[in-house]
Amino acid sequence: MTENLSVPLDTEAPTEVQTEAPAEVRTEAPTEASTEVRTEAPTDVLPEAPVGGLDGPPAVSPADPFPAQPPVKKDRRVLRATLRWTAAVVAFAAACTAATYGITEMKRTDVPGLATASDGRWDYPEIQLPPLPSGSPRPFDEANTTSVHHADLRKLLLPSPKGATADKGLRGADGWLPRKDFLAGYASKDDRDDIGQLLTDYGLRHIAARGWTTPDGTHTRIYLLRFDTAAVVDALQQDEFTSWDSPNFALRGAADVHSDESFPDSTRMDDVARYAYTEAKPYGAEQVRQAYLVAGDTLGLVVQSRKGRALAVPFQQTVVLQSQLLG
Repeated sequence: MTENLSVPLDTEAPTEVQTEAPAEVRTEAPTEASTEVRTEAPTDVLPEAPVGGLDGPPAVSPADPFPAQPPVKKDRRVLRATLRWTAAVVAFAAACTAATYGITEMKRTDVPGLATASDGRWDYPEIQLPPLPSGSPRPFDEANTTSVHHADLRKLLLPSPKGATADKGLRGADGWLPRKDFLAGYASKDDRDDIGQLLTDYGLRHIAARGWTTPDGTHTRIYLLRFDTAAVVDALQQDEFTSWDSPNFALRGAADVHSDESFPDSTRMDDVARYAYTEAKPYGAEQVRQAYLVAGDTLGLVVQSRKGRALAVPFQQTVVLQSQLLG
């Protein structure tokens, strides 16, 4: 508790105050004193002590040679300056807090000076899995022992990204691509004949395809081939289409291709096997990238080509998104 400090007060006031001048007035000129007539009250008379104790100014004791001085008033200009500085500091602290909260709530690309440059990914529309027929399981549910896709295969194709021009030649009739159009993507006639026979032997049911060209000149083609069961597709891919480091059949413009190990490990999926390849240097007018996808009863093929060099990032993005749709 703060102790109250005060100056001791003389609480006794004189009972009578002289208000009359002395009875005798000197008329003769004093020899040493001033000629003025003294009319004020004697100096030994004190004013009445204020009522209320500490509410009034402290009384002065006649015996006190050093009377207490009234408190010195602070300069109002100093007080106003102090208040202005205090208000400024509070406002600055509030602004900093608000700015910090705002930055933490913003996306990095929305903060000036911290925007992350594009890494080359394409702007795909929101991707959703197509509906399944009533009571049908998903391809990799335990109840689906043959890993069959019950959804419409044409709706499992990845949509084209923003700004791309659709390849009308891959639409086919009613969205189903003729077998000869798929075989036309391979380089040699012998390979086309061999693949055609394999598709017959393994019981190909139908092919869905989609393609587009982006403004940077990258041409993308996606093929989905459906067979009866997952076991058929596994055997076709492992025994016929691929070897350890390269596919067994060369696509047009991609004679020398090798395994592409640039995909991040985090992009692998348990239910969809990926076999990715890229064309080695020196390549021709275009570089070609390709990936086979084994997803249950469906064999997928993603091909990208571009004049000069086919970029890795959009290729990986396209392959991963298509794999997710098949899974």
